[in-house]
Amino acid sequence: MRSGRYAGTRMEAAISCNFSCSRPQYALRLMPEPFRHRLRVRWSECDLQGVVFYPNYFAYVDHAITELWREAIGPYAEMRDLGIDMVVAEAGMTYRASARFDDEIDLIATIKRLGTTSMTTELRIERVADGALLAEGRLRHVFVDPDSFEKQAMPERVRSDLGRFAVA
Repeated sequence: MRSGRYAGTRMEAAISCNFSCSRPQYALRLMPEPFRHRLRVRWSECDLQGVVFYPNYFAYVDHAITELWREAIGPYAEMRDLGIDMVVAEAGMTYRASARFDDEIDLIATIKRLGTTSMTTELRIERVADGALLAEGRLRHVFVDPDSFEKQAMPERVRSDLGRFAVA
């Protein structure tokens, strides 16, 4: 093999690599996948102006969290079997455009932080037909004991299972 000489249409050269991927700091981490759930706006969710009444966006993001949990962990109703429950400590929403009756909307959730006793999720609501951003929300849930409602650490299994939707 010739080293470093141009040989027609290809370059031939000896290559050495001193980079080792066996050390943990070089391990590749897969990008988190956002959780997506599709809904269709129902007539009962609209106001007299024909648009989704604003508090229903909070119901949509609550629905997204329930479905994210089901996808990552299992049925939401079985959370107590894990010795935990979650309560909302913070909720915020910024409205960008209106959804209307019969629009299909995508609820998109990404866990931004998995703390010791809490998780923070950012959510987007988009109209399927044109991809328009309708609302952006943020929820912070705190893990609690299901009987005393005292704050408690997130179980390691829960942290691990939620991790596929987490950027942190």
